[in-house]
Amino acid sequence: MTTFFSYETLTWPEVKALSRHTPCIIPLGSGYQKSLVAEMLGSPERIGILPAVPFGWKNSLLEVSSPVLSLLLANLARSLRDDGFSQVFILAPQGLNLNLDSLQLTLPCDPCSRYPSSMLDETKNRQKVVVIPIGHTEQHGYHLPLSTDTLIIEAVGEQTASTRPDLAISLPVFPYGVSTHRASFAGTLNCGGRAFEDFWLAAIRTLVMKGFSRFYLLSGHGGSCSFLVNVIKYAGENYPHIFCATAWLYLSGPEGAAALESHRQSGQGGMGHACELETSLILKLRPDLVHMDRVVDEIDFITTPSYFMDWVEGGALIANPPWEDDTLTGAYGAGSLGTAEKGEKWLEAAVLEKVSHVQEIHTQASLRSERRQARPSQPLSSQEDRL
Repeated sequence: MTTFFSYETLTWPEVKALSRHTPCIIPLGSGYQKSLVAEMLGSPERIGILPAVPFGWKNSLLEVSSPVLSLLLANLARSLRDDGFSQVFILAPQGLNLNLDSLQLTLPCDPCSRYPSSMLDETKNRQKVVVIPIGHTEQHGYHLPLSTDTLIIEAVGEQTASTRPDLAISLPVFPYGVSTHRASFAGTLNCGGRAFEDFWLAAIRTLVMKGFSRFYLLSGHGGSCSFLVNVIKYAGENYPHIFCATAWLYLSGPEGAAALESHRQSGQGGMGHACELETSLILKLRPDLVHMDRVVDEIDFITTPSYFMDWVEGGALIANPPWEDDTLTGAYGAGSLGTAEKGEKWLEAAVLEKVSHVQEIHTQASLRSERRQARPSQPLSSQEDRL
C-alpha cells in the first residue's frame, strides 16, 4: 500500500533524510486519483506530493503559452533532480502534452477549486486590481515548513481581497519562485529567473487580453522580488495603458515597518528568514507545522555598514554571497522569539498595508488615465521633423 505525504509540510532536515529513490510529483491542478498515480509508478512504498501548480495550462484559470510553462516546470523538476531525487514527475491532465518527455505523467482529473473559472470572465471584476500572491517552496531552517512563504502570502493576498472585494480579486497563490541559493540547503525549488519572468509576463498578457489593467504582484519570498521588478517594468513597457506594481515582501512600507518595529524583540539581524517574523506568522496560521523545540537562532551575519541582513534590507550594497557563509541551519534571524500573538498583529498590519497599496494602484491608474485623455495626442510627424 503506497503512502502519500505532503512535501511542502516537511522541514529541511526531513527532506534531507528522504530516500532519493522516493518518487516526487508536481501536479498541475488537483483531482487526480491517488490509486492511479501509485499504480502508474509501480506502487512504491511512499510518494511525495509537491504543491500543485494552480494555473498556466489550457483550460486552467489562467493560460500561458505551453513553451513558457514547460520551461518553468522543467526547472522545478531539475531542482529536485539536482538534490539527488531520481524519480521526479510532472502530473498533467489527460489530453495535455507539454513536451516534457519522461518527466510527464498524464491522468484524468476532476478539477476542484475555490477559485471559479468565471472569476476572470465577469465584467464587474475587470476594473478591480488583480492581486497575485506568489509564494515559494524552500527550506526554512529546522523548525518551519517548506511552505512558509506560500502560507503567509496566500493569507495576505486572500485577506486583502476579502477586505475590499469592491476593489480587488485575488488569484490562487502560486507556490514557486526563484532561489539562486538553491544548492545550499536541500529541499528548495527554483523556477529559474528568466523562466519565472517569462511566465509572469505571459500571465499578465493573458489578463490584459481579458480586459484587466490593474495588477499587484505580491511576493512572499525575497529571492523572487528582483525578478518581479523586471516583470512589472517589461509589463509597463509592453502595455502602457495598464498599472502593474509590486513591493518588497510585506510590512516594508512606512506604516507596515512601524508595526513591525512596535512588536519585535530582536535587534538588527533578527528578521530575515525563518526568523522572528516568519515564525510568528506561521504560529498564527499553521501552528501544527511549527517545531519550536528545533529552533536555532542564526544572527551571526557578516555585517558591514552598507551590507547587512534584516527584514527590510538596507545599505548601499546589493550582493548574493553563499548562504552557508552566514548560516549553518538555513535560518537568518531569531526564530525563538516568534509568538502567535505577534503573528496575529503582524498579519493584520500586512493586510492593511496591502489594502492601502490596492487603493493607491486604483488612484494611480485613474489619474494617469484622466491625464492621457486630457492631453492632445502628439503626431509622430512632429517628432520626425526634429530628427
